Amino acid sequence: MAEQHEPTPSGKRPLLRNHGGGHAPVSNLELFFDLVYVFAITQLSHTLLHHLSWMGLLEAACLFLAVWWAWIYTAWVTNWTDPERGPVRLMLIAVMLGSLLVSVALPDAFGETGLLFAASYVAVQLGRSLVTVLIMRGEDRGAARNMVRIAFWFALPAPLWITGALADPHGTRIALWFAALLIEYLGPVMWFRTPGLGRSTPGDWNISGSHMAERGGLIVIIALGEGIVVTGANFAEATHDPAHVMAFLLAFVGSVLMWWIYFDTGAQRGAEHIEHHAEAGKVARAAYTYLHMPIVAGIVVSAVADALLLEEPAARTEPGLVLTQCGGLLVYLVGNALFKRFSSPLRVFPPSHLAGCLLLGVAGLWAWLMQPPALAFVSATVCVIALVAVWEWGSYHGGWKSRLAQG
Repeated sequence: MAEQHEPTPSGKRPLLRNHGGGHAPVSNLELFFDLVYVFAITQLSHTLLHHLSWMGLLEAACLFLAVWWAWIYTAWVTNWTDPERGPVRLMLIAVMLGSLLVSVALPDAFGETGLLFAASYVAVQLGRSLVTVLIMRGEDRGAARNMVRIAFWFALPAPLWITGALADPHGTRIALWFAALLIEYLGPVMWFRTPGLGRSTPGDWNISGSHMAERGGLIVIIALGEGIVVTGANFAEATHDPAHVMAFLLAFVGSVLMWWIYFDTGAQRGAEHIEHHAEAGKVARAAYTYLHMPIVAGIVVSAVADALLLEEPAARTEPGLVLTQCGGLLVYLVGNALFKRFSSPLRVFPPSHLAGCLLLGVAGLWAWLMQPPALAFVSATVCVIALVAVWEWGSYHGGWKSRLAQG
């Protein structure tokens, strides 16, 4: 159900949601906006697949961090502003166009499209922040002042993005872009301390926890959906012999288990934790702005492993498959574990996830040294995450939750 807003004294409907920390539904425009990031995630996984080296991994990490930062800040803005209002809608459509240009430039961002990528990214981050200041200033001067701080922290590294785009693509560029990202990622940690404006306070981050939790779940679905699309597309083009059929089934089961590990307990507990927390903005900064990054990144890397497996399922395990399969699942499990630890009343690293990380390390070492058949290696890793899913399901639905109820 759409939110109902009381008119302002001037008779106009407000441009802000004014949810007071309560429920704020995800709008159809936000779902439409996310389609660009389906494309962006596809571009990222294909870029890593076609540049599978240590430098390629470093470049893909840089691009992923930028894409994530653009998406999550838009999620924050739509938590505050009302996407059903004309000015907000136009702003989001403009951000959508800029994000599409960022996505188009991703595959060759460390080549000929570097300037397109950097300029579009800066325009998205800085432009969205400045327009949001104009939207907010007539209704909430405190929120507008906070958005000015955010705009300052995007303006500060902007010269590094543009200079990097004009620099040597194989050396200086990545150093300058990582420096720009470091500044941007330090912004929330530093509470956006800005000359003349001071720093933000927890009271400046009055958000709808339910909206942020739903947006976090949706970006995980988007990433998993991209993996399903990659699996289906590769299988459609392959010969349907037993090896390819087995590889297809393993990729599909792996995606289902990754969905299960996040949504069976983590998503619900995270939503409950943020909805009932006195400082929902502070929770969102840690749980959704930062801790969802490795979750989504792990899915992207795992999609690359699925594509590699479907290319040559009958071959022996190559180092690239070991790194993307074990590396992607490890990053995913660690991200989930940290997120669940943050939202758990027990504040412990889930034992199931710890065991899964250790077993994935063993599987990766075995595959790296012995080079077993690729199907055998991937089967072993899928069994590991199946163990994690079943262990946690049994523990949550009949273990610590029951003991807390009895206590």
